[in-house]
Amino acid sequence: MFSRQLRDNGRKLVYHALLVIEVEVHQQLRAFLRQQGQPYWSHNLTMGRLVARALRLGRSALIQTGVPPVGNHGRYRLSYLVSALVWQEAAILVVPEPVQQRLLMVELPQIHQWMQTPKPIHVGDRWPHPDFCGVLVTTPSAWLGDRLGTQDKFPTAVPVIIDGADDVEAWVHQQLTISLCPSDWNQLMLAFPDQVELIRDTQIQLTRAIYQHPPNPYDQYLLDAAEQVILQSLVQQLMPQTALPPAWQAISQRLNTADTLFWTAVQRDYGLFSIYSSVVEVASTLELIWTQQPVVLIGSAVDLDTNATLFRQRLGLPDMTCLKFAPDRHQDLIHLYLPDGIPLPNTPQYQTALIKEIRYLLYTSASTYSLTVLIVDDMPLKNQIGSLLAAEFGSRVQVEKTCLDDNGILVTGWDFWKHHQAVLPLPKVMAIATLPIPSLEHPLVAGRVAYYKRQRQDWFRLYLLPTALSELQRAIAPLRETQGVVALLDSRVIHRSYGQHILSALSPLARHSYLDETLFTQPEIS
Repeated sequence: MFSRQLRDNGRKLVYHALLVIEVEVHQQLRAFLRQQGQPYWSHNLTMGRLVARALRLGRSALIQTGVPPVGNHGRYRLSYLVSALVWQEAAILVVPEPVQQRLLMVELPQIHQWMQTPKPIHVGDRWPHPDFCGVLVTTPSAWLGDRLGTQDKFPTAVPVIIDGADDVEAWVHQQLTISLCPSDWNQLMLAFPDQVELIRDTQIQLTRAIYQHPPNPYDQYLLDAAEQVILQSLVQQLMPQTALPPAWQAISQRLNTADTLFWTAVQRDYGLFSIYSSVVEVASTLELIWTQQPVVLIGSAVDLDTNATLFRQRLGLPDMTCLKFAPDRHQDLIHLYLPDGIPLPNTPQYQTALIKEIRYLLYTSASTYSLTVLIVDDMPLKNQIGSLLAAEFGSRVQVEKTCLDDNGILVTGWDFWKHHQAVLPLPKVMAIATLPIPSLEHPLVAGRVAYYKRQRQDWFRLYLLPTALSELQRAIAPLRETQGVVALLDSRVIHRSYGQHILSALSPLARHSYLDETLFTQPEIS
């Protein structure tokens, strides 16, 4: 009886000792935020406790912050930094280089000085030494490159915090993509001097076949079965003789692998092409990696669902703690201008209607002295709109430039805005020409859609729509800080069944069917 009571008391002491990290993280964060005396993210304390709990239990977690991880917008970073520093054991922090620079120059010095913690922070692409018990800050390319390769630079079982979960799939595809450039053909001729004629004939044959593809905006095309046979035939004729150069060896291995994408990018002015290869899906590749250590994935908007079911399926993530922070209904509200009557984007009348709506928006919002962002992804149309607006508004208008006036007008595509919004002022007005639904003209999109079709799966609901929703939420997130106006000029939101998903992704919002000047002079909610 007495020994049982001792055991029970011992277990309670251990349990309470383990809980200390969550209590300490909460207290340290609260004291730091109060001492700073400036507005911070309202969910910092909750997220700090959750990250601390994940570290304590060794259970993976997925957190959707709703906040873009760039520039000053990544206000949630304090949560996981304090948790990693309070945690008594080692941890790995995986962040993209721009975020890493911000952490090292701003957040980490502030927190380190405040907490007076002796825990070391190391920056590098490998584990410092076997006895290291600090925080290692590294890049996605370094960590994923090791996990997908030799696995000798980072230990297993050490908790990993990944900031930027929205881009994990793209990072993996980038790591697993191999290429065959024009210079690789010259190296192949040097390696097989007695087969130069065969190599040149094959290169010419491929050039003719590739250049027969109809032009598209990307100048990239999937290699069809016949073109892959041409490449495979060359490799098979050369391999019995001697070892292939590294790039050709990698391509030859992919040619015999199922569910692999091959595509080409052409330089029409020079008559050149490069060949690329990557996997179609990453889930099967990542499944084993997630089991090697607890992982805390932090993203902006990876899934409409709190449990992120589709996202976890695409990344092969196991069952894990999932949390999604909803935007504040008052402070994070945007004004959504959604006009009816605009022609569909694939009609001849759309371009004229789009330009009219953009001019209407710019003149109505003239009293707003701030950055205006116009997202037009179609390249010829983007340049045309830039030229037309520059004739009216002068040097305020720039096409995909970061040097802008405070009240500048930026005409940009989705990719440029995503990668450069961190260095631009917060916009108060944004116009979106078309929804960011991936184009089937892009070879990687077409290849993945074909994969879903072979699996008899709903490729639109499982791939295209989730990608568009995530892209849309990240793009408009900075306007939540200014309670800005978003003009969505794609009538598919109104006339297509998936329109309700779009509106849900943009919530909280106040919907408007017309514009007037008072909308742009509303005081910001403090």
